[in-house]
Amino acid sequence: MRRLLQLIPVLWLISIIVFVLLQLTPGDPAAVLEDNPNITAADRARFEERLGLNDPLHVKYLKWLRNLSQGDWGISIATKRPVMDEILSRLPNTLRLMVTAQILTVLIAVPLGIISAVKQYSIFDHVTTSFAFFGQSIPVFWFGLLLIIVFSLTLKRPDGGPLLPGGGMYDLRLYDDNTAPLGDRLEHMILPVTMLTMVGLGTYTRYTRGSMLEVLRQDYLRTARAKGQKERRVVLIHALRNASVPIITILALDLPTMFGGALFTETIFSWPGMGRLFIGSAERSDYDLLMGIILINALLILIFNLAADVMYAMLDPRVRYE
Repeated sequence: MRRLLQLIPVLWLISIIVFVLLQLTPGDPAAVLEDNPNITAADRARFEERLGLNDPLHVKYLKWLRNLSQGDWGISIATKRPVMDEILSRLPNTLRLMVTAQILTVLIAVPLGIISAVKQYSIFDHVTTSFAFFGQSIPVFWFGLLLIIVFSLTLKRPDGGPLLPGGGMYDLRLYDDNTAPLGDRLEHMILPVTMLTMVGLGTYTRYTRGSMLEVLRQDYLRTARAKGQKERRVVLIHALRNASVPIITILALDLPTMFGGALFTETIFSWPGMGRLFIGSAERSDYDLLMGIILINALLILIFNLAADVMYAMLDPRVRYE
């Protein structure tokens, strides 16, 4: 309960810092009017007055905070839609991509890390460690472009089409968001999910291996083996449980990114999710939408960090006694 109550002042402080930084960032929200040649200087002045763009900084923040307390997150300057409507329209697309990649990352990386630790200094360990370093060191944008070049531009199907789609969430020539079949959607997910999974594998594999190596040297595992327990049970039940604490820490930090999306991945593969929404909002100086995205992401980070602390106590009783 104490930690939950601490979230309130922390989130309020974050909102102040983010609001001030956004207001000081170079950019003009009224620039969206420049695309319309019929807009006069008087129209622009009325637009700025209506949005309160000329108000002092503290007045802007107090207005925003008052509206937020009433459940009003503001209106997007570009689309004229409520901020929450914009977020909710993009969030399912991002979750579809990020959750799939996160599940694949954990399902692949954790077993690799466990086997690599159990078979330390073996050929498998060396190959896995090299693979993990490669996954951590490759630039995300470079790897994404490489996937597009190889699987969309170089390799072709028998009919001459690309082997895999290089962008989008479905084939815009044949379907819309309501009619696109599952098979077509899954095909468009292959490359971005591969990119996200490859990048995440390195981190999770190395942390799992390092944590398992530290636990495997503990005396209580030798005691478990001396009692005649099978090696599989010793590793998967006794060792993995205590080795999971660092993994949960990384997972708790990664889960909030499912809301924010993957900026590079969604941009490279033209995926209409939260990452592209954030980039577009930043380019247009759409402050209300940016505040909504950043504040919700900050709230999720605080909540998942608290959840990680709870999980520590569940996995390791010694944490409760501290």
